[in-house]
Amino acid sequence: MSAKTRLPVGQEAIEHKGWLGAHRFLILRRLSQAFFLALFMLGPWFGLWWVVGTLAGSRTFDVLPLTDPLVLLQSLAAGHLPELTALIGAIIVLAVYALIGGRVYCSWVCPINPITDAAHWLHDRLGIQKGWQPNRNTRLWVLGTVLAVSALTGTIAWEVVNPITLLHRGLIFGMGFAWTIVALVFFFDLFVSRRGWCSHICPVGAFYGLVGTKSILRITAAERARCDDCMDCYAVCPENHIISPALKGKPGDTPLILSPDCTNCGRCIDVCSVDVFAFTHRFDDRVKNIDKPAGDLSTGPAI
Repeated sequence: MSAKTRLPVGQEAIEHKGWLGAHRFLILRRLSQAFFLALFMLGPWFGLWWVVGTLAGSRTFDVLPLTDPLVLLQSLAAGHLPELTALIGAIIVLAVYALIGGRVYCSWVCPINPITDAAHWLHDRLGIQKGWQPNRNTRLWVLGTVLAVSALTGTIAWEVVNPITLLHRGLIFGMGFAWTIVALVFFFDLFVSRRGWCSHICPVGAFYGLVGTKSILRITAAERARCDDCMDCYAVCPENHIISPALKGKPGDTPLILSPDCTNCGRCIDVCSVDVFAFTHRFDDRVKNIDKPAGDLSTGPAI
């Protein structure tokens, strides 16, 4: 493949698909995040109590209970038996995320995600070094610690410092400790560890990753033979270690991104100018073009 001028990340996709086409899933995610946040703010701000509660636990139209399963797990660890409605709510949430992918919560629902994305954007614009990168299993250790502290203290420990819950409180009650925690997350990702909070620390992401291990919704690199090695997908993916097994696999290897770390954010689909990636299901392991051996330029660029 002949050398070509290195364009800014996503620019080639914009030229091929237009700005909207190269940002469609990013836009949909922001709309989704704003929608879920607005549902919880309608009551405190406008007196429309369609949803009462927070992402930790809520009731919709005074009928549908929804409970964060991690909150329920902490409650059990603390020795508190949940009410039936809380148990039903947790089962509903578990079933949904087990089907569509646990970390869909991180990229399509969590209100902290736009904040960490903003920190990453500014991190790149300022040219700050990658910084400290803890082991990816760190968030599993944090998750275990959260459950241990809940058991030792008899409390739902994570909710005391959970940035998601504190952001809700800050939006309702104004400035205070809540905004301090949210700001710390932003500056941690900006100056200390690039994409550090969501990828390495957050126990909520760790928990939902475990929930979505066998989920149905997946992203496939079915058109991986088209790959021109622009590397834009790696640049935008918040968990870019998940891409290579699907994109650079040997002939016969599955093109599916099966790692539970995948957030199904769709940014790899957005920025790929040759449409390598697409949403599909975990049983669709077809490769739509015959994989070419590395270095074979007879029908296009090698992968």
